Amino acid sequence: MHISLENSWKELLQDLTEAESYSSLMQFLEEEYSSKTIFPKKENIFAAFKFTSLDNTKVVIIGQDPYHGKGQAHGLCFSVADNIKQPPSLRNIIKELIDDIGIASTKCGNLSNWASQGVLMLNATLTVREGQAGSHQKQGWENFTDGVIRNISDHCSNIVFILWGNFAQKKSKLIDENKHYIIKGVHPSPLSAHRGFFGSKPFSETNEYLVSKGIKPINWAVPEQCDNSIKQTSLF
Repeated sequence: MHISLENSWKELLQDLTEAESYSSLMQFLEEEYSSKTIFPKKENIFAAFKFTSLDNTKVVIIGQDPYHGKGQAHGLCFSVADNIKQPPSLRNIIKELIDDIGIASTKCGNLSNWASQGVLMLNATLTVREGQAGSHQKQGWENFTDGVIRNISDHCSNIVFILWGNFAQKKSKLIDENKHYIIKGVHPSPLSAHRGFFGSKPFSETNEYLVSKGIKPINWAVPEQCDNSIKQTSLF
């Protein structure tokens, strides 16, 4: 299996894609995709980098695993493909958006509109077996995505990093807080959202920071109706 990253990311991430751990990961994925049902589809594994160019990156949201249900994952953390029911964590994100920003209520869960505006929606692990959460952890993805976070921190300025939950918050050690702005909060999962996610207003906080740095804020609205806007990405 071979990756061809979107051009703006290629040079920045070259050391990561040439690492031995990455080669081992690609071999593992070749075997997994040929013998099991893996999500997302091959062409959407690196959709986050396709939708959000390096030069356009303003915000990084860090998730853990892709959704492992059929048809859900499409390469953007927390987001689901068109016409797929919102999973519980995403439903809570939409609830907080309505309270924080005042967006219209929606049943759509495709957040590609955020990604096209500069929100890099990055899972720590970019693939998963159907029905088996965490099944592709510790196969090399973490080396790659930690490197992505570290390189963004080193080479960019004034990025907002949104870290929901303990897992994501551990990534703060990869980020230079003198150059960037970190929002740490409770995970939107139903198990924890009532402990501080609701009412945390991360979306307006993000925009306030961006505006303070002279950067165009994010339009966090989610379409009221899904329109099949997610594009297929040919990266293999």
